[in-house]
Amino acid sequence: MLNNINNSSHSWLWFVARHYSRIRPPKPVPVESVIRVSNNVARLGSRKEGPKPRQLLSLPPFPGHPLPGRNSNESFQDGQQHDGYVTAVNWIKYYFKGILGSVIESHFREGLVQMEDPISDNNLSQNEEPRRPLRKIRPNEVMKQGARIHIPVSIAEARISKRYDAIPSGTLYPNADEIKYLQRLVIYKACLASNDLAIMVLNKPPKLPVKGNLPVHNSMDALAAAALSYDYDEGPKLVHRLDRETSGIILFGRKEESVSHLQWLFSNINNAKSSSKVWNDACESTYQRYWALVIGTPKEKEGVICAPLRKVLLDDGKTERVVLAHHSSMEPRQEAVTEYRVLGPKINGCSWVELRPLTYRKHQLRVHCAEALGTPIVGDYKYGWFVHSRWKQMPRVDVEPTTGKPYKMRRPEGLDVQKGSVLSKVPLLHLHCRELVLPNIAKFLRVFNKSSEELPRSLSAEPDVLRFVATMPSHMKISWNLMSSYLV
Repeated sequence: MLNNINNSSHSWLWFVARHYSRIRPPKPVPVESVIRVSNNVARLGSRKEGPKPRQLLSLPPFPGHPLPGRNSNESFQDGQQHDGYVTAVNWIKYYFKGILGSVIESHFREGLVQMEDPISDNNLSQNEEPRRPLRKIRPNEVMKQGARIHIPVSIAEARISKRYDAIPSGTLYPNADEIKYLQRLVIYKACLASNDLAIMVLNKPPKLPVKGNLPVHNSMDALAAAALSYDYDEGPKLVHRLDRETSGIILFGRKEESVSHLQWLFSNINNAKSSSKVWNDACESTYQRYWALVIGTPKEKEGVICAPLRKVLLDDGKTERVVLAHHSSMEPRQEAVTEYRVLGPKINGCSWVELRPLTYRKHQLRVHCAEALGTPIVGDYKYGWFVHSRWKQMPRVDVEPTTGKPYKMRRPEGLDVQKGSVLSKVPLLHLHCRELVLPNIAKFLRVFNKSSEELPRSLSAEPDVLRFVATMPSHMKISWNLMSSYLV
């Protein structure tokens, strides 16, 4: 009987081993076959994979009603007037100012717009992390304060011109073509009742210096004085500055009074305040937002950088550099604060980040990105040379966060990626001042001149703050379009 038990156990082990051996492998998972027809020939094949998830762009939390730069009684782009609330489609049209409404509405029709509802702190325990699932929404969805909208990055795709606009030559007397070129950069002009020009907003191109000196003639201030005087004796004056390689919104003032008030805003907001409560509220709502493409991804999706800065001289004694100041150091330093928010996922080793400086120091955003976050801006060789030298040689395999599959990059046909984009050998600086909100200085100057704390009824209908949005330069548009071409 013992022999029978041993024989039965050996046979059972042999059966198990045989079942999982190479001689008898497990049965493959059945895949449903479909009939494919190509060139009038029918073949039996497997089903195609479904559409891959699109890359989503995260909008900032909804600030509430009314939106900055828009009166509460002002109608939206849909021609309707909403009392006390803002719909999802109008919030997206407000944020992506300049994008056709038909493009935004098509994303709603295809069900590509999703919302992340705000969660109150009362519903969370101390150790519980907030998890807010995304849900599809309709265009007439009423926005709640703190809610976030996620939309595919393809909504911000833009056409790329086949050639660059020629930057004016180094002369203080530009010709007719250069004058037209500079006038096309003007986004906004605000005039007073006497037709005196109060402010002027321009979309500065990259590689054009703002302030000129003896060896630099083709600067923004010199060219604006020659081409944007508009029959005045003197040209407009700069209110704030941008780096030579940085593009985006730059502000000019015509009258000394408007320039001084606006310069106080960019230096110290407390100096710009007055006895007028409406003016003080408008000053508090002033902000700038930059879009930047950085190498890598910040560890936190959003946060505040509080890192003071100081200036040092390099070994040659001439080159100046801005670095982070240590708290233990006795050298003079300047307080610098920047809010940041990651716009989307990591693509090709890079991430799009939205920056909002709360102080205005020289090279503040570039140093904070490179040294505080450890993610230098693409094209910033001054503060990120070491990372750039290794970045092009590092093997990068970006994984889609939903499916875990690697991204496959598709270069759009007919697109020249060598125009300073992220795929070129030497990319240009990817830092752009996209949005600016500031007080309506043309409105408040009349109040200051009359020395009255209350606004007249004729002026109360005008907005207290103005909002401007500038389109990205060509090299950043190419990088954005390349990012949105990963998943199609």
